Amino acid sequence: MNVRFTDLAACGKRGRLTEDGIEIEQTSSQTERREALVHELNHYNRGPAPDHPHFGPLEERIVDRLTAEHLIGLDDLVDALLWSGGHVTHDVAEALWVKLDTLHTRVRTLTEKERAYITRELARRQPWNN
Repeated sequence: MNVRFTDLAACGKRGRLTEDGIEIEQTSSQTERREALVHELNHYNRGPAPDHPHFGPLEERIVDRLTAEHLIGLDDLVDALLWSGGHVTHDVAEALWVKLDTLHTRVRTLTEKERAYITRELARRQPWNN
């Protein structure tokens, strides 16, 4: 798989999957490049998003969730929540090397099992709050 940095500003994208590989906007920050690469690799693995008014956006949401899960490990999220006092902020996203919307996606799509793990870990690591 080839990855090329090119001018995608005209199409308003940070990355896209092509027949030749993945293209990433050349002016992207390190965080944006990282996210674009993982996002497009998820599209590559799943196949392109369908050109359909319902299923296209649904596929994008699925790929966004998978990207957030890949980029934000559960233990890294717990660590960030510890020092941020449980707040999901731009500073937390920056510390995790993701954009704030990716962090929001990760938090919003946590499973019940993941939420329970986070709750247990926060209680274990901060016993004075129990």
